[in-house]
Amino acid sequence: MAATVMDKDFKLITPDPVVKASVGDDDTLHCQLSPETSAVAMEIRWFNGTDCIYLYKNGHVTVREGYEGRVSVNTQELQRGDVSLRLRDIRGGDRGVYTCQVISGEHKEEGRVGLIIGKSPVPLL
Repeated sequence: MAATVMDKDFKLITPDPVVKASVGDDDTLHCQLSPETSAVAMEIRWFNGTDCIYLYKNGHVTVREGYEGRVSVNTQELQRGDVSLRLRDIRGGDRGVYTCQVISGEHKEEGRVGLIIGKSPVPLL
């Protein structure tokens, strides 16, 4: 009998713990559910430090002021469990540690990705 993957059985994988970018670049902070599980019905939050900059909940997206038009998650990829954050027109103030948080019912998982701008020091994860 084949085991079915329940929503609560996922983990978050961040294959690139540190992303290096330059001001004006577009880049992706990768975060993936493992095993591959649809995230369409889950709540997805991305934080820069303690600020929630992106929220996907019940099919609706909320973006923090200052990030409008610059951050997105490819909703077509949610079916495959890809909850990566696309960051456009990177600014110096975007540096820091980003936290991807995925919530399904009572189950919550987090993954972290550091973003280095130019020659700034490596953020502590």
